[in-house]
Amino acid sequence: MKLTIERSALLSSLSHVQSVVERRNTIPILANILINARDGFLGLTATDLDIAINEKVAANIGTEGATTVPAHLLYDIIRKLPEGSQVELDHNAAEERIYVRCGQSKFALACLPQDDFPVMETNQLPHNFVLAANILKRLIDKTRFAISTEETRYYLNGIYLHAAETDGVPMLRAVATDGHRLARVETPIPSDAEGMPGVIVPRKAVSEVLRLIDERDEPVAISLSETKICFSFGDTILTSKLIDGTFPDYERVIPEGNDKVLELDGKSFAQAVDRVSTVATEKTRAIKLSLSGNLITLSATGAEAGSATEEVAASYGSDEMEIGFNSKYLLDITGQIDGENARFLFADAGSPTIVKDSADEGALYVLMPMRV
Repeated sequence: MKLTIERSALLSSLSHVQSVVERRNTIPILANILINARDGFLGLTATDLDIAINEKVAANIGTEGATTVPAHLLYDIIRKLPEGSQVELDHNAAEERIYVRCGQSKFALACLPQDDFPVMETNQLPHNFVLAANILKRLIDKTRFAISTEETRYYLNGIYLHAAETDGVPMLRAVATDGHRLARVETPIPSDAEGMPGVIVPRKAVSEVLRLIDERDEPVAISLSETKICFSFGDTILTSKLIDGTFPDYERVIPEGNDKVLELDGKSFAQAVDRVSTVATEKTRAIKLSLSGNLITLSATGAEAGSATEEVAASYGSDEMEIGFNSKYLLDITGQIDGENARFLFADAGSPTIVKDSADEGALYVLMPMRV
């Protein structure tokens, strides 16, 4: 294999694929990426056995061929080469070495046989539909903060993507929860997706998809089965195994009788929460909200740091109430509010609170209170 490729094009593709490769690997081949020169393109593939990413980039191919090279090492080398330079890759199969040349720089890297590289099958994905990049980004962005990191409840370690109905209208819904807070975001479902099974997309796959969306505007083709999901972005394809588990009946957690309504400026409120929580005890991060008329008082007390209070203008017409929250969880939710106003719906100090965004009817958040 011998080829020449523009440094920035190679660096961009390497940045996508090398992020899938784990820094610590007990299986040597998983520390490598598969590179395949054919038909005027260099294909790059990486996998950790749960996720696989494949990307094609145009290159001047002298001799076709394939091998595997250390992912992070090659990325670091290309990253440090001069901008605008041409990079030559020359694989010597007899020596199992690949030579990287650029100007006066020359590197020789050890290769592993391409036959040892694991391939993730993607030919049995019967459900196929397309989403606009900004819609997929919204579904992920507004729910991923609530993904659980508790490995024992592995079925909560991802986003539950499924078909649902709201007021008789078919919707595509994304849900995540860690037991303390819940995020539910929905969008009108593409007709091709109405028969899809409910699937749990793992946290790592969610992060990788978001990284890819941030650099692209074209629609994303999604294919899935009950065990795998595939996202296609032009010349980049990301395939992931799904979490094999049953997502809990989250609808039971969303309260229906919350009749105490608080409306306020979401950004001002978030800034006040951030300020007051500075003194909160680090372990609980507890903050208290005192609701009275058109004023809400935030307060926090730290064992050593002291105390803090701040008043925020609001619209509230129900009985006076005090309720406590974990300030980090409260900030995570208020950080998703795009509109001017956030709406809080309370029942009492011991029941789950609903948070809604005035600018996004399809987004709903639930936050469990805490004693303060």
